[in-house]
Amino acid sequence: MIDIDKILKILPHRYPILLVDKITSLKPFEFVGGYKNITINEPIFLGHFPSKAIYPGVMIIEGMAQAGGILAFYSAYGDKVDEAEKLVYFMSIDRAKFRSMVRPGDRLEYKLEVLKHKGKVWVLDAKAFVDGKLVAEAELKAMLGDNDDNKAKK
Repeated sequence: MIDIDKILKILPHRYPILLVDKITSLKPFEFVGGYKNITINEPIFLGHFPSKAIYPGVMIIEGMAQAGGILAFYSAYGDKVDEAEKLVYFMSIDRAKFRSMVRPGDRLEYKLEVLKHKGKVWVLDAKAFVDGKLVAEAELKAMLGDNDDNKAKK
């Protein structure tokens, strides 16, 4: 398992756009599982929608991408690199489908598998579930790269 302290070292995201609370399973070069607890306190619910809070699909996709970024990072570097020197860049979304609403009180579970990995580019099959029910899916592409901002500071 990877807890929030380690997630904060790997991902550059912070509130309100950090969308992974915990990584529950990870096998380098193969798969990752994690989750985000959806609460009514999410700032997105101020506008989406005030009369019926529905977690936006774009946020589900971003959460899956962040979990996939952790998978790519750990697969490539493990603990051998200073996390501040590397970033995972989101490249594309294909075949996105939203199958059910996600509401406050739901635990949004991410499950991603590696479809292809070549060099620094990763293609991932991403799925999101609530209570075992598929709520969203997509094929995501990401690339590992250097965090040029932090290299310049050294």
